Amino acid sequence: MKSRTVICLANGCEEIEALTVADILRRAGEDVALVSINETTDVVSSHKVHIVADTIFADMDFSETEMLVLPGGMPGSNNLQAYKPLEEMILKFNEEGKFIAAICAAPKVFGALGLLKGKNACCHPGFEGELIGANVIMDKPAVKDGNIITGRSMGCAIPFGLTILGALNGADAANEMAKKLVYMPVETITE
Repeated sequence: MKSRTVICLANGCEEIEALTVADILRRAGEDVALVSINETTDVVSSHKVHIVADTIFADMDFSETEMLVLPGGMPGSNNLQAYKPLEEMILKFNEEGKFIAAICAAPKVFGALGLLKGKNACCHPGFEGELIGANVIMDKPAVKDGNIITGRSMGCAIPFGLTILGALNGADAANEMAKKLVYMPVETITE
């Protein structure tokens, strides 16, 4: 299987972060594959939601992939970080200047690999120390710095997905999709 964007799924992933990105990109007509790092396509999220991936990592052909996406969640982020074939792919993508994206706790994977040194990045509150060498920005839902995109948390999944779409197809495509989604950021919720 080949795909332009690959969303890597591990047991314990945050389902909203994974599926919101897939939904936004597929609505935009993008080729997206949900890829399990397990030996099967069955993935159980951090909230016990069962997800059936399109394929497994070992069977994926990454030759046409332009974007790797890591949803957060615990222990999903730890499971992604421990999977050596994914680590090798992330390093290869970064070296080639291809897009890598992570949200919530998952940006720690990039931090541990030394990919965030001197980069602007964000994450779920409490994981700032794991973004080794990054200029941590915690007042934005998503941050793009070069080929690296990071997002804060489940509540930031839509702007994270729109940032990914914008990286792939430009700001106009992201803004058009935001309008179609009737995406309206709320500063504060009041009664």
